[in-house]
Amino acid sequence: MDGDFRTEFVRDPAGLKHFPALVLNADYRPLSYYPLSLWPWQDAVKAAWLDRVQIVSEYDEVVHSPSTTIRIPSVVVLKDYVRPQKRVAFTRFNLFLRDEFSCQYCGARGDLTFDHVLPRARGGVTSWTNVVAACSPCNLRKGSQLLKHSGLSLRRKPHQPQPAELQNVGRKFPPNHLHHSWMDFLYWDAELDA
Repeated sequence: MDGDFRTEFVRDPAGLKHFPALVLNADYRPLSYYPLSLWPWQDAVKAAWLDRVQIVSEYDEVVHSPSTTIRIPSVVVLKDYVRPQKRVAFTRFNLFLRDEFSCQYCGARGDLTFDHVLPRARGGVTSWTNVVAACSPCNLRKGSQLLKHSGLSLRRKPHQPQPAELQNVGRKFPPNHLHHSWMDFLYWDAELDA
């Protein structure tokens, strides 16, 4: 019967999402805000057992082994500090995050692609300073034209973001579920309203 339960639990995607643990760096800041640094409860328990993290907060639920009962961690802190990245990788996700998941021509959200401001057909390169998030209609409208001939204008000039900038932008997009035990550790380093 245990084998059936385990198989059913592993195959049920909702089962794996229950009781995630917020992972904080050794300085008590989240490793990342977007996506929020979360581990499945199994990874958090394993890391605690291997003495790689300190458990700061726990859920009321417990898990059992033949010889041990442990409360499921809700917040863990790494014992070793992980240095933040010095540069941001040029990926589609990071590009969309820099542009706040909105078209840089019309501001629409959803159905995003990316567009070369100076088209590749005219010598444009694929780089932070030449690529922006664009909705499909704007991307098709612009085509391989120069910006001034397309009738479109940029909302913001494309630039290479710093890691801290992406962390700050990521704070604007909290996940659907935020456990109350995480709140003391999220946004604590944000500037307070006067």
